[in-house]
Amino acid sequence: MLDDAEGFNGDTYLKDQGRWRSYAEQELYPLFHYKVHEPTDSRAERKWWPDYYRLNQKFAERILEIYKLGDIVIIHDYHLLLLPGLLRQRLPCIYIGFFLHVPFPSSEFLRCLIRRKEVLEGVLGANMIGFQSYSHSRHFSSCCTRILGYDSSATGVVACRTRVAVDVFPIGIDSTAVEQIAYGDANIEEKMAVIRELYAGKKIIVGRDRLDSMRGVAQKLMAFEAFLEEYPEWRDMAVLIQVTSPGSLRDGNDHSEEKTQNRVSELVARINGLYGSLSFSPVQHYPQYLSKDEYFALLRVADVGLITSVRDGMNTTSLEYVVCQKDHYGPLILSEFSGTAGSLNSAVHINPWDTRGVAEAIHHALTMSPEEKQAQHSKLYKHVTTNTVQEWCSNFLNRLLTNLSSFNQFITTPALDKSALLAQYRRSKRRLFLFDYDGTLTPIVRDPSAATPTDQIIRNLKTLVSDPRNAVWVISGRDQTFLNQWMGDISELGLSAEHGSFVRHPRTKRWVNLTEKFDMSWQADVMEILRHYTERTQGAHMFLQNSILTMKGSFIERKRCALTWHYRRADPEYGVFQALKCRKHLETTVTRKWEIEVMAGKANLEVRPAFVNKGEITKTLIEKYGDEAPDFVLCVGDDSTDEGMSCSHHFKMAGQHYEANQSTSDMFRSLRTTNLSQEHVFSVTVGASSKMTLASWHLVEPADVVSTIALLNGMVGEGDPAQPADVSKIPDSRP
Repeated sequence: MLDDAEGFNGDTYLKDQGRWRSYAEQELYPLFHYKVHEPTDSRAERKWWPDYYRLNQKFAERILEIYKLGDIVIIHDYHLLLLPGLLRQRLPCIYIGFFLHVPFPSSEFLRCLIRRKEVLEGVLGANMIGFQSYSHSRHFSSCCTRILGYDSSATGVVACRTRVAVDVFPIGIDSTAVEQIAYGDANIEEKMAVIRELYAGKKIIVGRDRLDSMRGVAQKLMAFEAFLEEYPEWRDMAVLIQVTSPGSLRDGNDHSEEKTQNRVSELVARINGLYGSLSFSPVQHYPQYLSKDEYFALLRVADVGLITSVRDGMNTTSLEYVVCQKDHYGPLILSEFSGTAGSLNSAVHINPWDTRGVAEAIHHALTMSPEEKQAQHSKLYKHVTTNTVQEWCSNFLNRLLTNLSSFNQFITTPALDKSALLAQYRRSKRRLFLFDYDGTLTPIVRDPSAATPTDQIIRNLKTLVSDPRNAVWVISGRDQTFLNQWMGDISELGLSAEHGSFVRHPRTKRWVNLTEKFDMSWQADVMEILRHYTERTQGAHMFLQNSILTMKGSFIERKRCALTWHYRRADPEYGVFQALKCRKHLETTVTRKWEIEVMAGKANLEVRPAFVNKGEITKTLIEKYGDEAPDFVLCVGDDSTDEGMSCSHHFKMAGQHYEANQSTSDMFRSLRTTNLSQEHVFSVTVGASSKMTLASWHLVEPADVVSTIALLNGMVGEGDPAQPADVSKIPDSRP
């Protein structure tokens, strides 16, 4: 790309436009407008992608040259989808807003994109992402869940490092400037007079579109043909002036623009042949660019504005038409697939695929009473002149600042201070380590049986327990068999299975059943309900392994003291929907009959005795120290069983709903109820810094947990080699 760049006064010029625009305009633009190209060997895509990446990289480099701390970067549109992520990698604390002017497709279409993950992860580098309409924002959040596996809602996505706000900002125009130009130029008045004289006594329907298949020009012509067929009284009384400017996109080798042009020409010839005469053609087609004077003159003389786009983001023609009709009140017929349809509620909305429906709308618009036209237009005019591009800029920046403020003040959990951690570790004599397993020592995976500890994890745990001052426990929801198989050989390691139902103390091989005297008859009732939802939750097939019952999108894991319903292989959104129904079903039936509770985990529901939880084990382990309490505690967990999350208590923060449990049945809450000095306690959640948590610190992912253990072990180079700059100055209490 450097070979195609020239610098002048600090600016960078990319000469070969076709090269760096190819991926954006050949792959992204058509797909974002729900147009999938014919199957190829992907050679062109593989050639375009590096240039697209380098284009975004060049923008990032230029921004970094002039960036100052506290600056806000606003990025626009699909040519720069990777730029937020590239900037975030270099400047983790940079403030970034991103706005997409074109539609965003549903996950069924985005999955067709080979680089779908890279594109999503790139734009998620922004603090806030804006869209033209709610449907576009909803599709984006859904894609992040279905393709990347991130938690999302209508208001944001929890990516690997933080919560990214997602919002809707229908963009406007500079209505004052448009009005001044349209009504302040004598040349426009002259051109209006010429057009009126040319089509005297006829109603003028105006369409102005770019020549590509997404603009619906062919649908418009077919609807106009149906209009002339259904309403013969208009055949010599109405004219459609259609201007189609050449597309600005590069169409490569698929010749889509040429096909569209040929189709439009055929329709124009057919309509004029059927309903025209030597003296009059009902369709006046101008495949050309219009001057500004001609464009505004056309909008002002129009009796009806007709926009039939089949997929559209921001449509400025509709907004400019409203401004230009402030004296004439010509109705606006607007496709429901246009990005401005949601804002212009008073327009006549049509489905461009419904040819007869559009024909009826044209007739209705031409026969409206003056009072109806004025009432409709006044609402449209008020909206367009109020929701201007200046107002859009103000709203976008204010919302971005609000999100940044809320994020900074209320949501962010600071990254673990490894200097303080290491300093306290070296000063301490009695140390207690409490680790969750899934999502903490190992990543969350779709198949739970595949989440096995690596050699690096085992090596670091063995080193940690070899110090006699360290008491190390893994407190997991896993059963005894799994923990014995993968960690049973570490004799000095304490193990707790099924969230505290079974305990194996260090230097013993015997498991103690803490629920031995509890009646387990409840499992039959729960199993019946879980089977009901398992059979009705679609997804991929599972293999039968040991105690796991194989079903389609979900399966039941039978433990000795608990039953867990997993839905990781189900459709993400449908799985959550089914889980909510299943949980409600359980809580309104069996939990009223038995002393059991339902806990929501990572894509699972677990039913277990109410007194069984990680918090009780944590409390018991600390109480065993007696008067000589531990002077170093590191507690690390990631999911709701560590946080004690449940539906029993709700609260709201920074515009988002979170859930918290009022009981003390979780590790972090148990630590807060002890008399331990908080300077000696490091409670750490694993995941996004923005998630609501009782922990005081956070680490991003399980790899960071392993690297932290390695740091305490003095094993530099294990995991993430990064460590505090002043580690060498921290005194070591070891002899």
